[in-house]
Amino acid sequence: MEHEALFDLANPELWVLIGLALFIGLLVVLKVLPGALFGALDAHAAKIKAELDEAQQLREEAQALLADVKAQREEAERQAAGMLEAAKADAALIASEAKARLDEQITRRAEMAERKIAQAEAQAAADVKSAAVDLAAQAAEQILVARLATGASDGLVDAAIAQVGAKLQ
Repeated sequence: MEHEALFDLANPELWVLIGLALFIGLLVVLKVLPGALFGALDAHAAKIKAELDEAQQLREEAQALLADVKAQREEAERQAAGMLEAAKADAALIASEAKARLDEQITRRAEMAERKIAQAEAQAAADVKSAAVDLAAQAAEQILVARLATGASDGLVDAAIAQVGAKLQ
């Protein structure tokens, strides 16, 4: 029943279907529908292809940039390693120079201390000799004073005085 009502010429849905079929048929006959449809599809496909080509180009550029960045990083790492080795070598050189200077300074100070000790020993020996001479002179003076006070004359002293007198003339 429903089908019978669809093919009834008084049915507006039938006329809409016929109009649509005629319109599509007219578009096909005039090659508007396939041309426009295929043209739109071709344009869309071309746009997609262009986007894919651009994406491929961007990908290649990104890969080239990545390779360049990796090469730069490796070069920077090599330079850093070289700088580190140079710094270690410089530090070792500075340490050895500092050790040599320290050893030289210690040697110099030890020699200076030995010289001061030798000077002090010599000064002490001179002081001891001077004190011994002074003490001997005082002792001789005391002995002479004691002998002269007793009034006894010493033959040696008298002979020495006579010698001094003879030499002075």
